[in-house]
Amino acid sequence: MKTNPKRLGVLGALTAALLAAGGTLGATAMEVSGPRAAAPQGAVEKLAGAPYLYLGWGDPQDATTVMSKTGVSAFTMAFMLSSGGCTPAWDGQRPLTGGVDERTIDAIKAAGGQVQISFGGWSGNKLGPSCSSPEEFAGAVQQVIDAHGPDVVDFDIENTDELEDYAVQDRILQGIAIVKENNPGVQAVVTIPTSISGPGGAGARLVTRAAELGTPIDNYTVMTFDFGGSDMVADTISAARGLKDQLKAAHGWSDAEAYAHTGISGMNGVSDVGEITTPEQWTQIRDWANENGLTRFAYWAVNRDRGCEGGGVTSSCSGIAQEDLAFTRITAGF
Repeated sequence: MKTNPKRLGVLGALTAALLAAGGTLGATAMEVSGPRAAAPQGAVEKLAGAPYLYLGWGDPQDATTVMSKTGVSAFTMAFMLSSGGCTPAWDGQRPLTGGVDERTIDAIKAAGGQVQISFGGWSGNKLGPSCSSPEEFAGAVQQVIDAHGPDVVDFDIENTDELEDYAVQDRILQGIAIVKENNPGVQAVVTIPTSISGPGGAGARLVTRAAELGTPIDNYTVMTFDFGGSDMVADTISAARGLKDQLKAAHGWSDAEAYAHTGISGMNGVSDVGEITTPEQWTQIRDWANENGLTRFAYWAVNRDRGCEGGGVTSSCSGIAQEDLAFTRITAGF
């Protein structure tokens, strides 16, 4: 049975464990000192709750049916990868246009919905290492924007090839700046792993480095799962507060400004390391995010938003007793 592709394999578990423990990674020559560039200021657009929908995995739910049943108006479509070199393709193998992904995006838009497109994730060949320069990386992203017109581009930077290789991390951050310059109406999000106290190691470095480079990132989202939590409400809030404090330190923002650049991406039901998030807990997390002015709210994944019990993580259900589409209905309330 195929497991969660965002956290596939032993290496992924070891990486998550290191970050959860607050481990650090050695600096490289790509890290430079010097004054930080001015951080982007101004109002940040609150994004509609947008759970991940992955058409290359398990038994994906029909997007427009989900919209009509739950009231959700946006999806984060996963994952845009490399099909060889710096050429983007859905899941690294489905065509950029003309396939099920394009048909789904067109249907979502026709139904009045919005689309976020996620680059990266855990498994597969990433564009960050495959593109040779920030300009080439930005060009690959531009192909996707031109093809699908997303409201948001989400850079899910968690695999060691992108997160822990600081030359690649810098390439992505510099590429995002080019993308934003060329597409000021498209929101740029980075999604990164976290410990219960906030991003650690390479994730913390990304937050600081983005500020140093002046990369205009609209939202930093922490993946609040696979960090060994015991109380998923308290631990998720703790992780988000940790990110908020890092953003304050990096940019000189107030609490409100930092929260306005913060997002949460959870995992419904049973996580890869056995944590359990129930619909009741997800509601509490959503309400806290709304009350504190966070601007992105997502979870992995709509594919799993069905009830089942036992058997651990599967591609088509949450591993807990729940009403079908319960997490999506809750997310629609963000």
